[in-house]
Amino acid sequence: MRSPLGVFIFIIIMLLMDLYVFQAVKMVSHNANGKTKSFIFILYWAISVFSVIGFLFFSFTGQLFLGKKIRTYLFATIIGFFLAKLVIILILFVDDVRRMIQWLLNKLPLVNSSSTIASTDDAISRSVFISWLGLAAGTSLFGSLLYGFSNKYQYKVIKQQLSYDNLPESFKGLKIVHISDIHSGSFLDKKAVEHGVELIMEQQADLILFTGDLVNDKASEMNDYINLFSKLKAPLGVFSTLGNHDYGDYVEWPIEGITKDQNIENLKKVHATMGWKLLMNEHVILEKNNEQIALLGIENWSAKARFPKHGKMNLAYPGTEKYPFKILMSHDPSHWHAEVRTAYKDIDLTLSGHTHGMQFGVEIPGFKWSPIQYIYKEWAGLYEEDNKKLYVNRGFGFIGYPGRVGVMPEITLIELV
Repeated sequence: MRSPLGVFIFIIIMLLMDLYVFQAVKMVSHNANGKTKSFIFILYWAISVFSVIGFLFFSFTGQLFLGKKIRTYLFATIIGFFLAKLVIILILFVDDVRRMIQWLLNKLPLVNSSSTIASTDDAISRSVFISWLGLAAGTSLFGSLLYGFSNKYQYKVIKQQLSYDNLPESFKGLKIVHISDIHSGSFLDKKAVEHGVELIMEQQADLILFTGDLVNDKASEMNDYINLFSKLKAPLGVFSTLGNHDYGDYVEWPIEGITKDQNIENLKKVHATMGWKLLMNEHVILEKNNEQIALLGIENWSAKARFPKHGKMNLAYPGTEKYPFKILMSHDPSHWHAEVRTAYKDIDLTLSGHTHGMQFGVEIPGFKWSPIQYIYKEWAGLYEEDNKKLYVNRGFGFIGYPGRVGVMPEITLIELV
């Protein structure tokens, strides 16, 4: 349930946005005949009314009303409309500012009447073009978001060879599967998730590492998936850490008689039941042929103020100094620059997740972009400084938006050479 005042304010914002965008709709349909124009207007306002009604349903009904699947797609569709209109408004606003400046210039005494008429004619044609451009951009964004619904289980195996001079001989060729951000509370198709688990096992990794956000909020979200993820096995083990969502900070407790502290304990038991070794500000030693490396795992630690700093490297690190190679699992990639790179310079490889690549972006050979890069410097893939490396997994699951556009769900296969 949302605050009535907050819902009212958001609806007013939605309607004001609708009125602003409607001016562009009227402009581009100016030359249409009466019936076509009426159809366009009715369709536009029908979509707007649907958005408002849908938002009201979402805000004032419980989680069981309409069911999880319908609610998920309803929320995503409404947000999609909102974002599409926001894009349109940003483009239209630039043109409105241009026209205002032009109008002010035309009022100056030095501007003659002929130049005023010419610039007015140009303004009309240019404004029509900008209106078309804005509507096309917004429609394209909304269309891509709808298309992205089909991509949320399109798991992509990304293979990455990492070279280190200080890697012990016995660990050369070590294959690590790195996964992150499962977010089981968002899953809508168990069979599709099972395919992802099978794909992980097909990589025949020596070691499987999971870097946090097993659930959205509640340990019970894993009830239907424990049997699936229990299938993950590796010769050197399956190890895990906690992410920001695992602490249940984004819901109000108690829920169904379970307190927040109980929920965290239940989540720890889930990891244990699946056979995953949850590293809570600690380290383990991995051994092959009498050679050893250190694996550290800490709780969530973020350089961003809105996320928790439960991680304690001062507990996880001591005792690892003597080992020639170290791997750190830390959910939030901002930890790498903020602390790891400066205070723990002998951590060779840090594995993170958290960003999901915002589940939206462009990735083509030689170029990648996502809005998340304006918040996180390291947001997807491999980063390296002084032969110390960070790999940011794009996430196995999804949250909020039930889809992926351009940034696919990831299973990372890392080979140390």
